[in-house]
Formats: sequence, C-alpha cells, structure tokens
Amino acid sequence: MPDIAELFGDVALAFLLLGFLILAGKILRAWIPGLRRIFMPVSLIAGALGLLLGAQVLGRFTGDEGWFVEGLFPANVRAVWSELPGLLISVVFAAMFIGKPITSLRRMWQRSGPQVMFSHTLAWGQYVIGISLAMFVLAPIWGTSPLAGALIEMSLVGGHGTVAGMQSAFDELGFPEGTDLGLGLATIGILAGVIIGTVLVNWAARTGRIDLTPVDEPNEVEREKLSDFDEKEYVERNVPEPDAAKAEGSRAKGDKPVDPLSVHMALLGLAVAIGWVLQQALLWVELNTWEAWWGLELFRYLPLFPLAMIGAMILQVVLEWIGYDEHVDRRLINRVSGASLDMIIVAALATLSLEALGAHFWPLVILAAAGIAWSVVGFLVLAPRMIPTHWFARGAGDFGQVIGMAALGLLLIRLADPQDKARASERFGYKQVLFEPLVGGGLFTAASVPLLAQFGAMPVLIFVTIVTLGFLVGGLWLFNDETD
Repeated sequence: MPDIAELFGDVALAFLLLGFLILAGKILRAWIPGLRRIFMPVSLIAGALGLLLGAQVLGRFTGDEGWFVEGLFPANVRAVWSELPGLLISVVFAAMFIGKPITSLRRMWQRSGPQVMFSHTLAWGQYVIGISLAMFVLAPIWGTSPLAGALIEMSLVGGHGTVAGMQSAFDELGFPEGTDLGLGLATIGILAGVIIGTVLVNWAARTGRIDLTPVDEPNEVEREKLSDFDEKEYVERNVPEPDAAKAEGSRAKGDKPVDPLSVHMALLGLAVAIGWVLQQALLWVELNTWEAWWGLELFRYLPLFPLAMIGAMILQVVLEWIGYDEHVDRRLINRVSGASLDMIIVAALATLSLEALGAHFWPLVILAAAGIAWSVVGFLVLAPRMIPTHWFARGAGDFGQVIGMAALGLLLIRLADPQDKARASERFGYKQVLFEPLVGGGLFTAASVPLLAQFGAMPVLIFVTIVTLGFLVGGLWLFNDETD
C-alpha cells in the first residue's frame, strides 16, 4: 500500500491535516463553554491541539518506536507547516488596504490624532523596555541575544503572523529561537489581554469611568461573532448588495466569466508582486550604495510582508484612479485574509519548539511581564491625558492591540461602548493607516531585527527612546484641549 504522503503529496496532506485541526478546534470551542466565554479564537485552539498531538508532546510519550513516534503528524507535514507562515503572511498584510477607500491624511488625523499618538507611544515604548531588558538583564544573566529586544513589540502588537513572517530573518541572523519565543509571547499577550481587558472594562463601568448603557449579556451567536474577528480586520466600508433584478438577469444570461473570489485573490497576488518589485529595488539600491561602501546589510533581512502592505496601498490608489475600486468587495478580501491568518497561527503553533521555550523560560517570562505591565500602566495613566474625551472606550481599542492584536482591540471597544457613542471603532480604523505601516508588523517592526544586528543595541535604544518621547510629549501637548 502506498504511503499516504506519496498519494496526496506533502503539501496536500499538510493542508488536509491543517483543515482537520481547524475543524477540531471549532468543535472543541463549541463543546467547552469556558473557551467561548474568554473569546478564545479557534485558530489558537487548533494550534495548541496540533502542538499536543505532534512530536513535541505526543511523540515524547510514545518513545523511539511505535506508531506515533512523531505524533500524529510526520516530519514532511511539519516541514510544510513551518514554511506556510512566511508565505501566507504577505497575503494577510496585502489584504489590509485593498478595498478600503484611501481617505485624506488630514481627515484621518482629525478623527484619530490622539489615538495615533497614544498607540505609537505604547508600541515604541515596548522597544525601549525590550531592548533595555535584553542589554542589561537577559544578555548578562542568560546570554540571550540582543535581538530579543525587538520581541515585545513584534509579538504583542504584531501578533503570531508577524513573528512567523520574521522566521527567516531570525534564522539568518543567528537567533532561531527568536521565532519560538515570539510565538510564546504572542500567545501570552492574547490570553492576558482578554483577561485583563475584561477586568478593566468591568472596573471602569462600576467606577463610572465609562458611560455604559446597560445591555444584556451577549448570547451564544453574538459571542461567536465577537470571537471571530480577523486579526487584521478593522472598520470596513459597507459594500452594497447587488440589485436583485440585475443579479437575476446576469445569472439568466450566464454572465459570469470568472468567479469574484478568483479576481480578488488575483488582486492580492498583484499587491504582493508590487511588494516584491519594491523589495528587489531596495536590494539593488543597498547592493550599490551602503553595502558596497561600508558593508552594511539591512534590506537583505527585510521580509516581504511589510512591502506587500505598501504594494496594496499603491494598488488601491490605482484602483480608485481607474474607477475599479467600486467592484472590490471588502468582505471577500477579509475572507481570504482571515483564512490565511488562521492557517498561519495553526501552523506556527503546531511547529512551536517547546525545547526553545524551556531553554529560555525566564527571558520569556520577563519579556512578557514587562510588555504587559507597560501596556496596562500606559493605558491607565496616559490614555486619560492623551485622549481626553471618551478616553476609556477609545483607548481600549489601542490597549487591546498593543497587548494582543487588533481583533482584541475591537472586542474591548465593543464591550466598553456597545452602542458606539464615542465612535471608537471608526477612529480605530482611521488610526491603523497611520500606525500599521511603521509598527505592528510594519516597516520598523521588520527592520528592527536587522538594525539591532547591524548597529548594536545601544544606538537602536537611543533612537527608539527619542521616538517614544516624541510621541509622548506630542500627544500630551497637542490634545489636552481636544473636544469632539
């Protein structure tokens, strides 16, 4: 009987098993009420299940012989899974701006200026804390690489997908365990964000810090919707449903030369291709300038996904210019992005190295504790001073994002302001355009690791400290007198 991997192929088998894990995660979430109460994403459950049933856990209990020496997933499947995040993360970031109207920067700033300054302060501050800890605590005591200084922001703000997308850079720069530490940090951040965020919302409601209109506890259907936010899905424009008569006429004529999903996937591919062209151009410039003059290599380690995001912005501008943007359905883009992100998280967690986490247990704990503490203190101390109107509801979204992910921010906004009196979701969406291109998986997030490798920790620490103070002072000075 032929081996099943030979029958289906390694890639087909890997995707098949990935689908089974996601389905099993969905079933577990439906059977275990506690997972729904804490809004646990299905992808995290599926990834944890894949880790438990793989060589890292199940394989350890079966010994060196037997049916399950590698767990339920053979080495060729895990090899495919380990490559998926680096490929699919570009799709997720390309989907961030396709189908979203490019509003003027002036309007974005008017609607979300305080949150732009506040969220940047927290994100850049995570670099200050992380690099300081790496230099003065982790490296001297445990010999941890200075590159670990970038992990707090990359993991908490960027999330699992961003960390997984940086795997090749970590490997090339001699810090392969950085991927496992980052994934561990990202998981801790989501769990802490859900628990701490929910506690803070209830505390603020009881103490009158937010104006919460009493609402019923969300039922299971509403709870399911809250938990299924895509990590990179923000406030979307309303896409009108096609006119029923026109749609019926089109079906009658058979006027459907290509499926809309295929077109939207092609647009995502085009955005990634534009990002690749930008990457090659940057590599050419580097090769003929500072690398030739001084031997500096920065863009060589820059992954594709932040440039795919810029490619998507360029493509969206072109689509609006030629008038084709009206045919782009944001919901289809979100579905492709959401599916890609689910597969990234499941594959990344299922191939997580527990040995690396165990070997760097205390650095992981210290980085997680410091990043979470900074996010909580920053929210409670800085948000009232930088977001003077509806500070809790509006700041809750930014707090959720910098401690866990964007979806967690949207969830906390929904819990803190269920009737959207502060228009926090709209402001959160505008803020992303002035936030994501730099941090949270943006250009500096991707460049932080090669910058630390090329210039050392101290110059980068000085730079991020100056930037953090700039956003902090600017936010406190500009928006003290802001009114809606």
